[in-house]
Amino acid sequence: MPRFVSLAALCALCFAVAALLVGFVGFARSLERAETTLAVKADGVVALTGGSYRVQEAVELLARGQAHRLLITGVNRSTRGYDLKRLLPVPRDLFACCVDLGYQALDTAGNAAETRDWAKAHDIAGSLIVVTSNYHMPRALVELSAALPGVTLYPFAVVSERVRVEDWASDMTVARLVGAEYMKYLLAVARTRLLDPVISADEAPPAPRAAPDWR
Repeated sequence: MPRFVSLAALCALCFAVAALLVGFVGFARSLERAETTLAVKADGVVALTGGSYRVQEAVELLARGQAHRLLITGVNRSTRGYDLKRLLPVPRDLFACCVDLGYQALDTAGNAAETRDWAKAHDIAGSLIVVTSNYHMPRALVELSAALPGVTLYPFAVVSERVRVEDWASDMTVARLVGAEYMKYLLAVARTRLLDPVISADEAPPAPRAAPDWR
């Protein structure tokens, strides 16, 4: 019996590893290789900081009239609005009226929570363009979908020449980046679909929070 149990455990382990590897390959192959043109119009656009050109691409979507308002979430606390206003290709009056900065988020789950609060504060309940790096997009969509149920999300994946995700099978640096992102993606899926619903059902409603200052 002990030998049978050990064999069964070994088979289960091999199956889990094989499933993980197959999932990783599928994840890597699903990432956008080139930026696509997004023709939709949405109520808002959110840029998740952390990668090159994310904010610039989001600002250009706003300037083209594809969204009414922009949230830049996860902004470094030392960065002020006038710093970004000087650097970004957007008219000052548009920046002043329609660009909001979020300083609370420290990770992707925090980005989603900050976006949820911002969307509620500005009555954005229909659609949202999501701007982040191609390798980060799957996890961002998982977190945002959980935080904003009922809101249509349009992904705009930013592709950087410095991170060529198509080289995941030949470049170990890219493989490690994509592999780490895949594991974070799996954890996000597990937490948002399994753990969070259970916790939410067991916990009492949280106390009201003060409205954030988006400036």
